[in-house]
Amino acid sequence: MSPQWQTSRFVLNLDQPQVMGIVNVTPDSFSDGGRHAGVAAAMAHAELLLSQGAHILDIGGESTRPGSPAVPLDEELQRVLPVVREAVKLNVPLSIDTYKPEVMQAVLDLGADIINDIWALRQPGARAVVQAHGGCGICIMHMHTNPQDMHLEHMQGDVVSEVKDFLQAESRKLLDAGVERQRIVWDYGIGFGKSPAQNFALLAGQRELLAPDFPLLAGWSRKGSLGQISGLPVNERMVPSVAAALLAVERGARIVRVHDVAETVAALSVWQAAQASVKQ
Repeated sequence: MSPQWQTSRFVLNLDQPQVMGIVNVTPDSFSDGGRHAGVAAAMAHAELLLSQGAHILDIGGESTRPGSPAVPLDEELQRVLPVVREAVKLNVPLSIDTYKPEVMQAVLDLGADIINDIWALRQPGARAVVQAHGGCGICIMHMHTNPQDMHLEHMQGDVVSEVKDFLQAESRKLLDAGVERQRIVWDYGIGFGKSPAQNFALLAGQRELLAPDFPLLAGWSRKGSLGQISGLPVNERMVPSVAAALLAVERGARIVRVHDVAETVAALSVWQAAQASVKQ
């Protein structure tokens, strides 16, 4: 059976890699400096990403860069809800990057399709929201400590097995609560409490994360580890970001979350052509 991701309005076929385009509506994003904050700017950027080939839009109202402060609930709602109200009209899969259950409930009520949670639904009430919804897609991510402290203390031990054990345990909680397996996607959390060496160990050992048969999302775009190995500042990391996305897809990732959609789509077209040639 072809891999699928069940979301609120769409069943996504994951036979071919899906490109998730990032729409940050924060004033302090690490990658775009708040250029897409506000409804008009966010919608213009969303439409640009779709024209470049994005399959999914991921809207986020709180920066999770290392050391970033938490955003109050009311402020996140004010940033995100007006954009979601307009974005659902685009009739494309809409993911919301949030860990607050109140935001989850509000965006799902507006018609959002996917909850993308860096806390893997561990905040009180979050699991209950997606359990009660009954159809939304869920992306659970591994994070060591929290966004405020994760740059101060990295993981210890075998990073691949630790991440796999965590994601399996959190998925089991969802399955035991009655959430269908086809709604769940994993993200191994590049940069979230991991050293550059650990991040690249996860990429090298990514196939070990595929065994439980949950689709994998890879979020390498413009991350600090790419800057450390390339020497490039955040706004010049398109090439290493695309390279990391291709390597992740080659190792089995079904979704890549990216800022540079056009370039990623173009690179994936070459990979897909090579794959098609092998099958002939």
